[in-house]
Amino acid sequence: MSADGTTETPFALSADDLAKLDAIREALLEPSPRRIGRLDQWGLADTYETYAEIARYSEVSLTMADGTVLDAFLSMPRNLAPGQTCPAVVLPAPLINIGHRAYLGMIFRWALGGYVVLAYSQRGLAMSTGEIHVAGPRDVADASEVIDWLAQQEGVDADRIGFFGSSYGAGTSLLAAAQDRRIKAVAGTSAWADLFASLYENGTRHLKAFEALVQLFGEDRCSQEFREVIQKIRSNTIDDQVTEFAAQRSPKNHLDTYNDAATPVLLTTAWHETIFSVPAVIDFHNRLTGPKTLLVQVGDHGNAELPGLAGLPAKPTDMAYRWMDHHLGGSAGDGATPRFDVRTEYMFNPLSDLRHLGGSAGDGATPRFDVRTEYMFNPLSDLRHPSWQEYALPKKRFHLAGAREDGQLSESGPQAGWTRSVKATGKGTDIVVAPKLVQTGLAERLGLPHVYKTADIDRGLAAVFTTTQLPHASRVRGELELQVTLMSQQADATIVAYLLDHDPVTGRAHIITHAPCTVTAEHRGQATTVNVPLQPADYVVPKDHQIQLVIDTHDPFYAYDNTTTPVFTIDITSPTGTESYLDIPLHPID
Repeated sequence: MSADGTTETPFALSADDLAKLDAIREALLEPSPRRIGRLDQWGLADTYETYAEIARYSEVSLTMADGTVLDAFLSMPRNLAPGQTCPAVVLPAPLINIGHRAYLGMIFRWALGGYVVLAYSQRGLAMSTGEIHVAGPRDVADASEVIDWLAQQEGVDADRIGFFGSSYGAGTSLLAAAQDRRIKAVAGTSAWADLFASLYENGTRHLKAFEALVQLFGEDRCSQEFREVIQKIRSNTIDDQVTEFAAQRSPKNHLDTYNDAATPVLLTTAWHETIFSVPAVIDFHNRLTGPKTLLVQVGDHGNAELPGLAGLPAKPTDMAYRWMDHHLGGSAGDGATPRFDVRTEYMFNPLSDLRHLGGSAGDGATPRFDVRTEYMFNPLSDLRHPSWQEYALPKKRFHLAGAREDGQLSESGPQAGWTRSVKATGKGTDIVVAPKLVQTGLAERLGLPHVYKTADIDRGLAAVFTTTQLPHASRVRGELELQVTLMSQQADATIVAYLLDHDPVTGRAHIITHAPCTVTAEHRGQATTVNVPLQPADYVVPKDHQIQLVIDTHDPFYAYDNTTTPVFTIDITSPTGTESYLDIPLHPID
């Protein structure tokens, strides 16, 4: 249970998903007609009948040097010729109570590609013994011991070993590759690069996501060090122990090692990721000099690879198969050579907005899909660019102006001399990062982004700034930055900035991006100019829509000291010389 008493479990699998995994496991352990036949209700009987012909599955216990036992499964190809060896892929588990069983749906593709597969649950997770260290030094040492054991198995080519992981498994894989050069390629989906930035953004704790992760770990299974860090993050004691704990577990701090070894690294993340820092993943990718690929998709943490983990087509896992094939010599993928680039999807709007783009909907007529409508309504959009620098569009500056009621986002030049006061009451508006961790992003990925009504915003609690209606359908693509001056008599005053796509006809709005910022105690009572990088975005805004900036004082996603005083005021200002503005990479679609 989290600090606020909630028991939300955003990563829970459905009863049917769990039943399917149990049936797959039983068929792998005993590939009898009865066991395999049970899989027919999910259309998987033929798949695992073929698996039983080409590979054999076993569950193993791996004992580490300190006596910790890691729960694992091993898949070995059948009918190898004398002396024949195969590439191997190691799969550290994602953060889920079923541990390595989360990868059972992938086993057929790996086996069909000629791989030895070893999946394991990290210490303290699922059925493994020991305590949870959050991809710390002991987990990295475990990964090397796992490789030692694997390399001794007959048929394994010790020179062709790769690591694939999702979420917690992605971080474990990246950190292991920094310490053990026997790992020849890494693919990490829903990865992290900077753990501190994921926990503490612009002076603001990501407490809701942090509590969700702690709940999944199980606080009673965590190491003493981690339990101390948990309590310090909850109490906002961000000291050397917390920063060092995060630094040891941040792949970005091993850049020289990856680059010296030219380790091939594939990373995936999501535009509305609520668990790990997206800017940190992008920056990490940009600084890698070896073979690399970055995929950024619509949705939230784990949404895009979920079908792939279940054995279905998905960009993250399909790219991982291709990645390992290229670097290790297997054949699990489609035979195509991977592209070393930046691959993205853009965020799209529902069909109710089609009228703004020259098509039609709801009248039985066939919509006219020109270039602009294709940009809007293709949930499987697929853009490729050689690098992030070539992908991101130049920024355009919008100045915050006239904030007496609703202000404007104006291109007409700096606007100084205004002040807009908002109250921090411990309760914000209905504009939030995500009503539900992970699940809101999943709905967005399915074409159902959350709808906000900005007309209902209490202007006493938030400041709103709006552009004129856009004369063309336009794309927001790349990094954004807000400069604003704040003054509060309260220590550690927090704001959250949201950028929204607003339809002035319906009053409906969808979130494009956001970021929090906390002005710390030493700036209390002073006018403090802050520059706040917002989460990068790729979003198409329809013709005649507006872009809205909402500056709020509370979001349940973040932790606040705004609640220590019942009510206080935060002044948002624009002094001469440090006028407030928002840089947006906004350009019309040709």
